[in-house]
Formats: sequence, structure tokens, C-alpha cells
Amino acid sequence: MSRLTDVPKRILIGRALRSDRLGETLLPKRIALPVFASDPLSSVAYAPGEVLLVLSIAGVSAYHFSPWIAVAVVVLMFTVVASYRQNVHAYPSGGGDYEVATTNLGPKAGLTVASALLVDYVLTVAVSIASGIENLGSAIPFVVEHKVLCAVVVIVLLTLMNLRGVKESGKLFAIPTYVFVGGVFIMIAWGAIRGLVLGDSMRAPTAAYEIKAEHQGLAGFALVFLLLRAFSSGCAALTGVEAISNGVPAFRKPKSKNAATTLALMGGLAVTMFCGIIALAMTTKVRMAENPATDLIHNGHPLGSGYVQNPVISQVAEAVFGKGSFLFVILAAATALVLFLAANTAYNGFPLLGSILAQDRYLPRQLHTRGDRLAFSNGIVLLAGAATLLTVVYGADSTRLIQLYIVGVFVSFTLSQTGMVRHWNRHLAVEKDPAKRRHMIRSRAINAFGAFFTGLVLVVVLVTKFTHGAWVALLGMCIFYATMTAIRKHYDGVAEELTAPEEPDDDDLVRPSRVHSVVLISKIHRPTLRALAYAKLMRSDTLEALTVDVDPAETEALREEWERRGIDVPLKVLDSPYREITRPVIDYVKSLRKESPRDAVSVIIPEYVVGHWYEHLLHNQSALRLKGRLLFTPGVMVTSVPYQLASSEAAKLRARKRQEWSAPGAVRRGPTAERPKETSAAKD
Repeated sequence: MSRLTDVPKRILIGRALRSDRLGETLLPKRIALPVFASDPLSSVAYAPGEVLLVLSIAGVSAYHFSPWIAVAVVVLMFTVVASYRQNVHAYPSGGGDYEVATTNLGPKAGLTVASALLVDYVLTVAVSIASGIENLGSAIPFVVEHKVLCAVVVIVLLTLMNLRGVKESGKLFAIPTYVFVGGVFIMIAWGAIRGLVLGDSMRAPTAAYEIKAEHQGLAGFALVFLLLRAFSSGCAALTGVEAISNGVPAFRKPKSKNAATTLALMGGLAVTMFCGIIALAMTTKVRMAENPATDLIHNGHPLGSGYVQNPVISQVAEAVFGKGSFLFVILAAATALVLFLAANTAYNGFPLLGSILAQDRYLPRQLHTRGDRLAFSNGIVLLAGAATLLTVVYGADSTRLIQLYIVGVFVSFTLSQTGMVRHWNRHLAVEKDPAKRRHMIRSRAINAFGAFFTGLVLVVVLVTKFTHGAWVALLGMCIFYATMTAIRKHYDGVAEELTAPEEPDDDDLVRPSRVHSVVLISKIHRPTLRALAYAKLMRSDTLEALTVDVDPAETEALREEWERRGIDVPLKVLDSPYREITRPVIDYVKSLRKESPRDAVSVIIPEYVVGHWYEHLLHNQSALRLKGRLLFTPGVMVTSVPYQLASSEAAKLRARKRQEWSAPGAVRRGPTAERPKETSAAKD
């Protein structure tokens, strides 16, 4: 079985890497950009559409507010990027928001940030995959008809790619990400040339449609609330910004400088693409609606349930390049692919954060272990499982999923920047150098403005999105927080109980008065004789054999054979009127402990060793139940005496062959001419 699973594992994931090759997996800036920034870069494919969807509630007349919303998103993006550049220089260890909040605001704030980030990472995978499926579905009907199945398949493929390691997955993601960015910039430039220089009239495929407004003539507080909701939806463009500060250890040296440069580059690219797509959407008269079947009107009639609403970026590309043109097809394919790969931001952030939390004993320690390819494999698999569950529950619908989005990331933004303000205050209290103080004061001002702005946006997001699904994200954060608190409490309790005191008490030093050994038997066969021989070797103070009378005829036959063989170990038979085996043995062992509390009881169990997994179902079940119960009895030691059956010997031979066998790609051989020849001494 091990060999059968080893072959596909090596083919899918690759050869295992030695721990000392960890440095080879570090990323240069050109690879780190698509690895850590694919989420905010790709969000321009759906963030402009979310703004227009919300504004459509008030009709097409509300679309003229979209440029102002874009300006607000740009200001927020630059604020967050500037703030996080301070983070990566001050905390290069990779803890990111969690480390900043824990160090400066306390463990509870740090755990809140960690909970928010874990939820946001799961949502990043679900939203990105669902949005990519919808973009791809506009060209391939099968994908639309089987959205959930296709989304799950993409998650599985993405998981396998990440299990191969960060560097290899980064190379795979770099090409489509750069093609997407280049395609969007070409679209913006060509659209500007056609509109401003050539004077062409570019029209989106929905330009002739009318929007049936749910609420016409909004004014006052209702209009402000609508604009705030549209702004909060546009803030989806900021998701994933924090991933770079969490992933600083994955950069090549100088780590902080390279991470800060990548962060600035990502911010500049994201806001330029976001604003360009919004501007082109206004120019080409794109029309979007939350319920397109009923709210989009053409020639006086609703479009009906058969209409599929394409994303804003697809409609703009069709207007600028022309439907079916080479550049249109290239951008459409790159958009769908980069949305799938945008989930890679979470695949790099979630396992790394999980590893740090596991090291701090807030998550199971298995999440701190690196896999064969030096990636945090357990964290990757856990993220994939959670994202798959969310995708299935919400039907791979990006519009429903995106309502859960953003809350977690702005919780982490706000607490992180507040923590950075306290960080600078603490350092300013002891710093005397005027130049360094001026630098710290400037950094504190940036972080203070960032904390205020992101805190304000968090309130807006909570108010405008709570009833639309944000409460689910908050519930997820609470569940993560409670779970991690319970795990830490468990680990702390175990550590305290296991700690060896400076002055050990009597229980740690006093040896048992005597050892009472009990050999469990059912019949006389080779495993029984081996267990008896082993028990005699232990030279216990008292030794006896123990059997349970389930069948009187078999028990009598056992007594007779015991006497006939002249075995010099007393045989004790326990009555069992209800044909139980485990309970009588447990009661007898407890009675021995009760009679002599200072004695140790050693229970010796003969067991078969079989060589096939299905044979385990046929043997040793009573022994397993007994061992499970005896483990909870103080002062009782359980010893298994194995007896290897013929099938186990065959298994041992198979294992030896596996050691001599090399998985595909595990061994590289040079040309025959280059191999060293055997010397005559070696032949002798």
C-alpha cells in the first residue's frame, strides 16, 4: 500500500526536499509579486462590477457617483500600502498583523486578528474560484451548468500545485498574472486612444439596456447609505494586501526591502487598473443589476432568466477590442485563469499564519510541520477543505460569497495599524537620536491615519453589509477565536501537568512496592507461550495467567491442557455470565490496585502481527479494546508481546524491497561514460 501511494504522490507533488534546501525556495520580487499580490491584482476583475451592482439599485443615474467611489478606494489603497510598508520593516519575521497586534495590544487582540485573517483567507479562495468560474462560464456553457463541480476541481488542482512548494507554484502563476496585468493596461491604453484621440464610439453589449431601479429618487440619508455600501463593495480591491507582510520570510534577502518594494508595486498596479476599468465602464455605458433577469430592460421587456450577466471587465474588453478578437480572447482567458490563481495569496498566507499560531499553541502542532516539498502541507489541505465546504454551501456564487468578504481584512487592518502606533510610541520613549525620532514620528503619523481610515471603513462595512451576509464572517471569526482559545488552554494545561518540578514529590520518586504481572490468554498456542516466557523474564513479584470464562466447554478444555502441559504459572479464570471479556478484566485489575495501591500491575497481552490491512479487521480487536480501557487506569502498565505470522514476514520482505526501490525522479544517473569504474581492489 505504501508503494502504491508513493508513486502518485511523487508524480503529483514531486521529490521530497531536504530541510537544508529551504533557502532555494525563497522568492525574488518578480515571482513574489504574482505569488502574494495575485489577489488584489485580480480583484479589479470583480470589484468595479460590485460597485455598479450596488449603484444600480438607484438606477443608471447613480452611476455618475462611481468615479468618486473609485477615488475613495484609491485613497484607501495608498493609505493601507503606506501603512504596511512600515509593518514589513518593523516586523520582518512574517507574523504580520498577528505579531503586531499580539506584541503591542496583547494576546486577545492578536487572536482576534488571527481569527479575522483565517476567515478572510478561506473566503479569498472561495470568492476567487467562484468569480473565475463565472468568467470562464461566459465562454463555456458546461462550466455554468456545473459551477460547483468545476469550482471544487479547480480547488483540488490549486491545492496540488501549492503542495509542490511555494517557488514552483509561483513560477506557474507568474505567466498568467503578468499576461492579465499587461492585457488590462493594453485595454486601458487602447480604449483611451480610441476615445480621446480617434474619437471612436465604444459601446458595451449592455449599453442599450435600461435598469429598473428598486428605489428611485434616493436622497439624503438613503443616498449616503447607498454610496457607503457601494464603497464597501469596492473595497474588495484591497483584499490580500496584508499577505505580503505575512509572507516576508518567503522573500530573498534583503527581505524587508524586497517586500516593501513589492507592496508598493502591487498598490500602484491595482489602483491604476481599478480606476481604468471604472472609467472605461462609464465611457462604454456598461449596465449591471443585482437581479438582471428582472431589472435589466430591453425594448420594454425584462431579459428573463435565460440571460447571463457577464462581468464588467468582459463587457469593457468586448467594447474596446471587439467580440471574438485576439486580444479579447487572450484577456478573457487570462482573467479567468488569474482569478483561479488569486487564491494562491491565501494558499501562501493561511499555512504560514497557521504555522505561527501552532508554534504559539493556538492551533494543532501538526500545522507547524513542513511537508515533503518544504511547504506547510497540513495548512494547505485544511484551507482547501474549508474553502471547498464554503463553495458547496454557497453554490459557487460570487455575489453571495462576496457579501461575507472584507470584514475580516478590515478588522486586521485596523488592529494592526493601531498596534503600530503603540509600537512607535514605545520606541519614541527611549530613542534619543533626532534623525531616527523624525523617521519614527513620520511612520507613526502614517500608521495613525491608516488606523483611523481603516477603522472608519470597518464601521461602514459592518453597517452596510451585516444583514447581507457579513454576520456569517463574524460568526466564523468567533468560532475560530473560541476554538484557538480552547486549544491554547488545553496545551497550557497539559504542559503544566507534565512539567517536572524542581523538587519531585513522592509520586515521582517512590518505586512501586511490588509488580503483579497478569498474562491474558484465550487458548494455548505459540503467542501464549511466548508471552508467558517474556513474563517470566520480567521476574515479577507475582505472576499469573488470566482468562475469561465465556464458553464453559472451551474453558474446561483450557484447564485440562494447562495441567497436562504442566505450565508452572497459576491460571485464574474469571466468570462472565454476560459473555463480556473487557469488563471482567478491567474489574479484576482495579481490584488488585484497590487491595495494594502501592503495587504496580503489569498486563501482558499476546498479539498477532499480520501483513495486510484487511487482516487487522480479523484479529486483535479484543486486545485493542482492553488496551484502550486500561490506559485510563492509574498504576497499570500494558505490554504487547507480538507474534509475527507468515503474512507479516511477507510484508517485511516488501518493505525491504521498497527501501531498495527509488521513486520516479528520486535518483538521477549520469551518462555511462562518466560513472566511476570499479577498481581491482573493490572487485577483490
